[in-house]
Amino acid sequence: MTPLGSPLQDRRSAFLLVGVLAVAVYANSLGNQFAYDDVHIVVNNSDIQSWETLPGALIRPYWPFQAGQALGLWRPITTAAFGLQYMAGGGSPLLFHAVNVAAHAAASLLVLVLLLELMSPAAAFVGGVLFAVHPVHVEAVANVVGFAEIASAAAILTACLLHVRGGPSTAWGRAMLIGLLYALGFGAKESAVTLPGLMFLLDAVRERIAGADLRGYVRRRWRLYVTLALVAVAMLAARYAVLGRIASPLGPLGGDLLYEIPRIWTLAEVWLHYVRLWVLPLDLSSDYSPDVIPISLGWHAANTVGALLSLSILVLAMYAWRRRAMAKGVDTSRAAAFGVIWFIIAISPISNTLFLSGVLLAERTLYLPSVGLAAATGWLFVRMAQSRPTAIRVAFVAVVFLAAVRSWTRNPVWHDNQTNLNALVRDYPQAGRSQAVIGDLLIIRGQLSEGLRSYRLAINVLGNDYQVLTQLSKRLVEIEYFRTAEALLRSAAREHPEHALAHGLLAAVLAERGDAPGTEHYARISLGLEARDPVRHHLLAWSLAAQGRFAEAGAARARGLEQGEALLWQRHMYEAYRHRSLGDSGAALIAVDSAWTRASTDVGRRAVDSVRVAEFGLKSRLGLDDSTAEAGLGH
Repeated sequence: MTPLGSPLQDRRSAFLLVGVLAVAVYANSLGNQFAYDDVHIVVNNSDIQSWETLPGALIRPYWPFQAGQALGLWRPITTAAFGLQYMAGGGSPLLFHAVNVAAHAAASLLVLVLLLELMSPAAAFVGGVLFAVHPVHVEAVANVVGFAEIASAAAILTACLLHVRGGPSTAWGRAMLIGLLYALGFGAKESAVTLPGLMFLLDAVRERIAGADLRGYVRRRWRLYVTLALVAVAMLAARYAVLGRIASPLGPLGGDLLYEIPRIWTLAEVWLHYVRLWVLPLDLSSDYSPDVIPISLGWHAANTVGALLSLSILVLAMYAWRRRAMAKGVDTSRAAAFGVIWFIIAISPISNTLFLSGVLLAERTLYLPSVGLAAATGWLFVRMAQSRPTAIRVAFVAVVFLAAVRSWTRNPVWHDNQTNLNALVRDYPQAGRSQAVIGDLLIIRGQLSEGLRSYRLAINVLGNDYQVLTQLSKRLVEIEYFRTAEALLRSAAREHPEHALAHGLLAAVLAERGDAPGTEHYARISLGLEARDPVRHHLLAWSLAAQGRFAEAGAARARGLEQGEALLWQRHMYEAYRHRSLGDSGAALIAVDSAWTRASTDVGRRAVDSVRVAEFGLKSRLGLDDSTAEAGLGH
């Protein structure tokens, strides 16, 4: 028995305890609703909500419509899983959360089984338990969209387990099965691209692979790496076909400055947060954009400590690597090196080191990387127990209890959007995203000047960030501040002409004002970047009809109908122009009246009214005369 003195008599008991803890700690998340990205990915995403539309959703961006192209994500396995869950549960959040909890329990068991192949039972047990209850995993488990992290990690861990149990060489059958798991993991979350590196690490910690040994190693493993390479190429090619790019086109929220200054100043502080979140996860956040983690313009206390701490950990890992190789049933300090290197490999796609990713830090992204930290912590507990077994047993129980309590109390923060945003604003009111959230709430309440003041503070922190500008513009459109929204959108479109969202919103703003040529211009740009957008197709159809180009308008209208109806007043005005061109004045007038009724803003109603006066010679429903009616709708 190891000095830690595992209370378990067999592996079945260990599996049972880890599984029960993983479920018990997250049981109160079953009452959560949809929060944060869940609303966009699941609730408002009609593409995944029926058997007819789900297949098409698998070959489109993960985020629906224009946001998907801008954010640069494609996760067909996750999309398919959400669609199946939505239809099976009738859209109820309960099934989604139950699946997340069950998947987390399965992933925790896979961590335990994998570590049992590399370490002593006691160290593996400690690692498995900590993985099951650690608070840093709350975002991945308690928030529906965290399923992508869990599913991808489960596929990768299963592939790693098959690899470790496969002997010193890889046959084609095993290589193909691992390749299938690689594709599933990659399709669930793109960070699974790191699997080949993790495979090599698993071999390297269990045997000596020096320069002279590489030729023999390649002879034994070439089938595996050829298969993984082919899967990676296929997945990246498919990703390029869907998104038009391989990497995410947007950097971290508020982090555009990182394109121009040395990233090390900011990343060193991020590294400090990695350590803090694993060792002392008291302060948790759904957002780590500036000023939760500031964009640093030089060295200061926090990033200096982060850099020195990270360097110290790497030096210790290098020292530990020189120790005895890891093996089943054996405790060796090389486990510490294994844990650090696993973390570095697994976190690399979103670490902002080689290229900028969409976040500075997100707790959900630590799910797979934390497997390495769990392994290193398991070894550390066993190592310390050699000199003080009783004290370390008590410390371990206390750590597990405190971690479980922290996870349990954190789960309700993800109950719904309002709860989550309230927690963010309460804990980090200085953050740019918090100020944007406050601005949103104030504008909704009718406190426009206060809301805009908060948004100005957000922009001061985050800069002219594309996401913030488009979010503010959408809010301004809702309250009919079209000219201000137009100015912001033109700025966003100039800064990021490669993204469809600002162009598409500009088309909607100009359409609301009755500017047919302007609507056509921006709708075409938007659709050139993101062809699947029924709203923009319908706006384009109206703008062309308003200019008398009925053949083109009909084609645009047909494309729009293929993708879905759009409840716009411009849709009725398209019909008015079409009927008028056919000489059916009665039907045209009915369509104009329908458009007037459908228009939800004063600006839109004035635009329709100008057509009633100028084109049909009818009395204005707003009491306008010909001299005051806008020359709207392209005339």
